[in-house]
Amino acid sequence: MGSIPDPGELTELTPPSFDEFQRQTSLMTSCTLLWKELSDHFTSLEQNILKKSAALKHKIQTLDTETKASLDVLKKREVTIDGSVEIALEKLEERTEAALSNLNSPSQQKEFNNPDGEVDDGDALLMILKNYCLKMEAREFWKFVTTKKKEIDEMRNVLPVALTECVDPAKFAMEAISEVFPVDKRKDKSSNDLGWACVLVLESLIPVVVDPVIGKSRLLVTPTVKAKAKEIAETWKASLEERGGIENVKTPDVHTFLQHLVTFGIVKKEDVNLYRKLVVGSAWRKQMPKLAVSLGLGDKMPEMIEELISRGQQLDAVHFTYEVGLVGRFPPVPLLKAFLKDAKKAAASILEDPNNAGRAGHLAARKEQSALRAVIKCIEEYKLGAEFPPENLKKRLEQLEKAKIEKKRPAAVPATKRTRASNGGPMPPAKAGRLTNAYVSSFPAPPTFVRSPSHTQYPAGVSPYASPPAVYGNRSPPTNPYAYSPEAAPPLAGSYPGAPMNYPAYGGYGAGLAPAYQQAYYR
Repeated sequence: MGSIPDPGELTELTPPSFDEFQRQTSLMTSCTLLWKELSDHFTSLEQNILKKSAALKHKIQTLDTETKASLDVLKKREVTIDGSVEIALEKLEERTEAALSNLNSPSQQKEFNNPDGEVDDGDALLMILKNYCLKMEAREFWKFVTTKKKEIDEMRNVLPVALTECVDPAKFAMEAISEVFPVDKRKDKSSNDLGWACVLVLESLIPVVVDPVIGKSRLLVTPTVKAKAKEIAETWKASLEERGGIENVKTPDVHTFLQHLVTFGIVKKEDVNLYRKLVVGSAWRKQMPKLAVSLGLGDKMPEMIEELISRGQQLDAVHFTYEVGLVGRFPPVPLLKAFLKDAKKAAASILEDPNNAGRAGHLAARKEQSALRAVIKCIEEYKLGAEFPPENLKKRLEQLEKAKIEKKRPAAVPATKRTRASNGGPMPPAKAGRLTNAYVSSFPAPPTFVRSPSHTQYPAGVSPYASPPAVYGNRSPPTNPYAYSPEAAPPLAGSYPGAPMNYPAYGGYGAGLAPAYQQAYYR
C-alpha cells in the first residue's frame, strides 16, 4: 500500500484558476482542430496523388496501346511493301503492253478520231477516255473532259476506270489539269470556269493510287510526282497575295487546291490554320466537311461550326455536325429553323430596298424558295421529319411557285379592242348594236409599258423573267408589278428560321450562283 500524504501537503494542491482552465481548454481545442486540419490535408493529398497516379497510369497505357498500334502499322506497311510493289509492277507492265498495242492498232485509233461528237453510250465514253489514258495524251484528255459537264454523273463513274489504264495515273492527272491549276494559263481567263473538271479528275484519281493491300494509308505516288505536287501547292499558296488574300479567292480554286492536297497526300500540319480559313470560306460546298476531316481539321470542327453559325450559315453547320458526329452538341432542328428565319428577314429587306423596285417581289420570293428547298432537302437527307415535319414548308413552297406562275401569265387583251383594218383604230364589237352599254373608245390603242434597259441588268446567275404585256389604258401602271409580302402569306406551324442572303444554293457550283437549289456535281 502507498503512504498516506501529509495533511500539510494537501493544503498546497489548490485547483487551477478559471482563467488557467480556460486557457488550457482553448489550447487543447486548437490542437484538436489543427490535427483534424492536418489529417484532412494529408487525406486530400493522398487522394490527389492517387488520382494523378491513375491518370498517369492511364496515359502510359494509352501510349503503350498507341505505340503498339503504330508499330503494328509500320510492320504491316513494311511487310506489304513487296506485295504492293509487285502488284504495281504487274499493273505497270499490263498498261505498257496495252499502250503499245493501242499505238500499233490503226483500227482502234480510227475508232476514236472524233471524240468531240455526242457520246450517249457509257461504254463508248469509257473507251474514248481509255484511249487517251493508254497513250498518255493528257491535253486531249483534258479537252474532252471539259466538254462533258452535262454527262458529269457518267464521267464520275468511268473516269476512275479509265485512269487505271495510264502508265503513271498521278502524273497524267497532274498534267491534265495543269492548264488551269495552280495558275490559269488560258489566254481568255474570263471564259468558263473549269474548277469542276479539276476536282472531278482529282477525286477520280484517289481510288487509282491507293495501295491495293493496305488502302488509303499509303498512296502509290512516285517521289518525283509527289515533289511536283508539293511544288504546285506552294505555287498556289504564293498566288494568294496576288489575288487579294483568302477572301478574294474563288471557291472552285479553293476546292481544287484542297482536293489536290488530299489526293496526293501532301497535307502539312503547319498549314492547318490556312486550311481552316479556306474551308470555312467555302463551307457551302457539300464536299467541304469530308475534305476538312481529310485535312486533319477534326479537332477544330467545334469552333468551325460555331463560326459558321455566327456567320448565318446554319445549314452548312448542320452538314459539318453530321460529318464529325457532333449532332448532340449542335442539334440540327434549331439550326434549320434559324436558317429559315434569317432567310425570311432577308427577303423582307429585299422588298424594302428601293434599288430593287420593279423586281423586289421576284427576288424576295427566289430567296425564300431557295431556303425552303435547301431545308427540305436537308430534312430528307438526315431523316429529321419526326422532329421537323416538312409539310408546312412544302405548302409554302407551292404557294410561292404558284404565285410565280401567275405573275408570268400575260394579260388577256379584251375582245372589244378589235382593230379596224383601214386605219388601225379600234372598232366596235360585232354585236355592239344590240348592247345597251356598248362602249367604243375614240382614243388610239394605249401603249404597252416597256421596262427601261436598266431593269434587264440582272446580277450574275439570276435569269430575268419577262414582264407580262399588260395594257393599262388611261391608268398609270402599278409601281411594283411583283409585289410580295411574306407577312401576307399564311403562317407556318411553329417559328421557322433562315439563311444569309448572300448564301448560294447549297451544292451549286461557282461563286454568285442563283439561290435556286441544284444538285451538286460532286457528292
